[in-house]
Amino acid sequence: MAASRKFHYAWLIVAVTFLTLLTTAGIRSTPGILIVPLEHEFGWSRATISLAVSVNLLLYGLMGPFAAAFFDKIGVRRTMAIALFLLAVGVSSTTLMTRPWHMVLIWGVVVGCGAGMTAYSLSATVVSRWFKESQGTVMGVLTASAATGQLLFLPLLAQLSHHHGWRAAAFATAGAAIVVFPLVLFIMRNHPHDVGTSRYGAAENEPAPTASGENPFRIALSGLQRGIRSTDFWLLAGSFFICGASTNGLIGTHLVPACVDHGIPEVQAAGLLAFMGILDLFGTTLSGWLSDRYNSRYLLCWYYGLRGLSLLGLPFALSGPQWSLSAFAIFYGLDWIATVPPTVRLTAEAFGRQNVGVMFGWIFASHQVGAALAATFAGTVRTYLGDYMIAFLLSGMICLLAAGLVLRINKNRLPELAPEAA
Repeated sequence: MAASRKFHYAWLIVAVTFLTLLTTAGIRSTPGILIVPLEHEFGWSRATISLAVSVNLLLYGLMGPFAAAFFDKIGVRRTMAIALFLLAVGVSSTTLMTRPWHMVLIWGVVVGCGAGMTAYSLSATVVSRWFKESQGTVMGVLTASAATGQLLFLPLLAQLSHHHGWRAAAFATAGAAIVVFPLVLFIMRNHPHDVGTSRYGAAENEPAPTASGENPFRIALSGLQRGIRSTDFWLLAGSFFICGASTNGLIGTHLVPACVDHGIPEVQAAGLLAFMGILDLFGTTLSGWLSDRYNSRYLLCWYYGLRGLSLLGLPFALSGPQWSLSAFAIFYGLDWIATVPPTVRLTAEAFGRQNVGVMFGWIFASHQVGAALAATFAGTVRTYLGDYMIAFLLSGMICLLAAGLVLRINKNRLPELAPEAA
């Protein structure tokens, strides 16, 4: 049971996965920078641009369970390589678009599918395959890659867009995908037994996993069929729907344009979002550590409740003194994606370690459906009402609803079964 004292290959796997997810996060953060420049260059409305972002967010989520099935069928390494290739080609191609439907096709479909193949189902699969100990902590670190990507890319992209145009920002993110591509090919492996070892913290004679011969689409759809018969699945999916609506779809897409609406320069607004990324890096890593030690249901209740309160205060922070927006950034940033590690742990407890990739893939799909709807809704609200207040207030209220829902997840499951399932 004790982890090996010598260096374990699992940590190289974590490093490559982290870099891949960091790059994907940087690419996914790009729309927040591009909305205003695209409005100015093409005259497209914010609602039109938000539609392409919504398609991207939706496919990012819907690809998750199918990607998890491909991890079993063709391997994690090949799936990640295909994803990075799609991202590099797709993001580069956005520099050629001249019509709204071009953006929907390229950014929405191509980039959305590529990003979806490296969604949180990748983190869940890597953690379950390579770690027996410290699963929550490692999941927290991998989840924090989204915050780190935002932190590293947003200020750079904002500066490039401001001084050299939005196309320079697009080429920069495509270049990052090209840099990570060879690391995946040469270092990534599918299972510990591929390098002659076992999971970190597991016995050396742990049996090798059995390869699945099933069709990936059948595996994914079978997982969905199992999920829809489970109350826990609906509670997990419903709460994560609200998570997506209140993070990627709303703040990740519309905070920078909302700041611009209130006279805050775009580069400064991007810096604020990056600062939130720094805080989220700490908050999510801490959340992973806490999920190894405390009841994940109670953690999620606190996370959603605090997020809801912060969103209810955001409209007033935007129009208030500068310190109030900084206070929002601190309050919200620590909580941004802290929900992921406890949600993955609850998924493993409900459906078993061997099924966590596909099942969490579907739960994450609901996250991105919420994000897609929120991105379109907020853009439409801004287009027709002139500001984002209604969108921010509604998002805060549904987060408070989620705080109550999560308390019923796995409520009837015996606590002593949780560590073995996870």
